[in-house]
Amino acid sequence: MKDVRHSLHFTLKKSTNLFRQAFGSEIQLDSFLETPQHDTIQTTLDLADDLLRRRCFRCHPYSAGDNYPATRRGTGCAACHLQRENDSFSHIFSSPSDKNCLSCHYGNRVGADYYGRFEHDFNNEYRTPYKTDDPQPRPYGLEFHQLQPDIHQKRGLLCIDCHSGSSLMAVGDQQKITTCADCHWKTLLDKTLPPRITKKDNGYFLFSDRGKIHNLPLLHNQAHFQKHDRTKLKAISCQVCHAQWSFNDFGKHFLRSDTDEFEPWIYLTNQGSSEIEKILTNNTDFDRDELPPAMTDKITGRQQTGLWYRGYTMRRWRPILLGRGKNGTLTTVRPVLDYFLSWIDEEEEVRVDSQKANSKHNGRRPYTPHTTGAAGLFYKNRISTFLKNETSQQ
Repeated sequence: MKDVRHSLHFTLKKSTNLFRQAFGSEIQLDSFLETPQHDTIQTTLDLADDLLRRRCFRCHPYSAGDNYPATRRGTGCAACHLQRENDSFSHIFSSPSDKNCLSCHYGNRVGADYYGRFEHDFNNEYRTPYKTDDPQPRPYGLEFHQLQPDIHQKRGLLCIDCHSGSSLMAVGDQQKITTCADCHWKTLLDKTLPPRITKKDNGYFLFSDRGKIHNLPLLHNQAHFQKHDRTKLKAISCQVCHAQWSFNDFGKHFLRSDTDEFEPWIYLTNQGSSEIEKILTNNTDFDRDELPPAMTDKITGRQQTGLWYRGYTMRRWRPILLGRGKNGTLTTVRPVLDYFLSWIDEEEEVRVDSQKANSKHNGRRPYTPHTTGAAGLFYKNRISTFLKNETSQQ
């Protein structure tokens, strides 16, 4: 408990620093709370800080979440440990349910993929259902395509069955990452049994947080043990073959608009932000009194001029993108830091126009899709295609 306030969930240290470094920061923050506040924007980094504080910092334990049915939550410890049912909170602290996790990990973020959810595009004409007599529930703000869930979710494993509390609440650098091999490779299991796993005469068993017992399948296919050319492949992460789909959101465009020009957004009122949705829905209805173009600072709660609109160049769930991780490991990657920032001031002057983040590999970073399934017939093609393209670029 004494370490939880220094955990990555509480500090957002890693993601905050990665983003700020992509826009020129040379300092390391210990917490997202240290993100500078700027009354006037002088640099692109200042603009990036404004985006973080007013659009991004909605998902942290100090925030009650966006104003959608499934994203409202308690604050502090209650963000994870109080259950919400029928628009009210329980008064009993308990271990986190998957609903707690998904109150932050929704949209095209790790967690939603575990349940097979891929967010719809923003434009009203590209979302379903197109027309109904009654308003459709949107628990996470936007509807989603229902794709194939992770095999572990289909078997009944909860998020915390792999991501334990002791790991999630550990100091950032001490966080223990659970790997597939921890549970499925007999050699490792014979050396050390992870928490919740027991060895019996007829195999290894995982005891879920909710009491369900899972028989752990062990690696047996010879593909896991084949030798390969070590000059090309030092190691391969499991999801290179076993990921069924991924979040490929290419080109993340954010525009800060200080103007009162709302009509261009009439079909884009829903952008995964209840704050944006409320203002655009109101201000594109010309029978209503106009609300000011302003958003709250998610740390101070103070309202400031400017709305942060969001869009993408392209969103896809295939193909599975590959790249190199630590020590040359072949791993799955996704676009993470391919940001473009723009700003139009109150006089409708373009102050910043699509300023691109400075990041390696077009913003792609190693990522573990929570979409595990059978490798299928063409898993070798993923590897051979990547190696061929990699060789041609050398």
